[in-house]
Amino acid sequence: MILGLFDQFFSPYFLGVPLLAIAIAAPWVLFPKPSNRVIHGRSLTAQNSFILNFTKQILLPLNVGAHKWALLLTVLMINLITLNLLGLLPYTFTPTTQLPLNMGFAIPLWLATVVIGLRNQPTIALGHLLPEGTPTPLIPVLIIIETISLFVRPFALGVRLTANLAAGHLLIQLLSSATLFLIDQMWPVAILTGLVMALLTLLELAVAGIQAYVFVLLLSLYLQENT
Repeated sequence: MILGLFDQFFSPYFLGVPLLAIAIAAPWVLFPKPSNRVIHGRSLTAQNSFILNFTKQILLPLNVGAHKWALLLTVLMINLITLNLLGLLPYTFTPTTQLPLNMGFAIPLWLATVVIGLRNQPTIALGHLLPEGTPTPLIPVLIIIETISLFVRPFALGVRLTANLAAGHLLIQLLSSATLFLIDQMWPVAILTGLVMALLTLLELAVAGIQAYVFVLLLSLYLQENT
């Protein structure tokens, strides 16, 4: 059976059951369990060090009231980066290339930051819709523009994550197909294409981590505006 270029982004099924939920939950099995021992293993020490440094970095610009989000933001970061990296392995499925899944992450969390702002500081939250010193004739136009930009934020979060990961997977597939096609006809070109694909794979490893970090960072900035 010949697969299409975009078939890799379809959710896999087994006996008619979608495996998307398993693909989301399975990575958590890979993490080492917390231990009460004084001396931990290398994997657990590396995991704790990563979580500690990331939590410090992401909460640095936030005030004390937003620090209660530390657990949620850290879990989200670990979940996204794990799903992104595991999706680069052969014969695997990347759930974060699915726009509905990413929107399911983005919309509720963005809405929570907006609700917190309206509840704790409604005047300041509504004041973001109208910049200070705006000329009177431009007030209605700017309110509409700022309102639209506010509601576009969750879509920007989801689309950015989906587009960057999907584009990388498509480029890797195109280069791998070209390498297999050229290996019998023009092997020097095939070797060059394979080297480019290897470099692109390394780039995708960086993109997988960067996009997860950008997703959480932007969410923390939205939280900073409303706390």
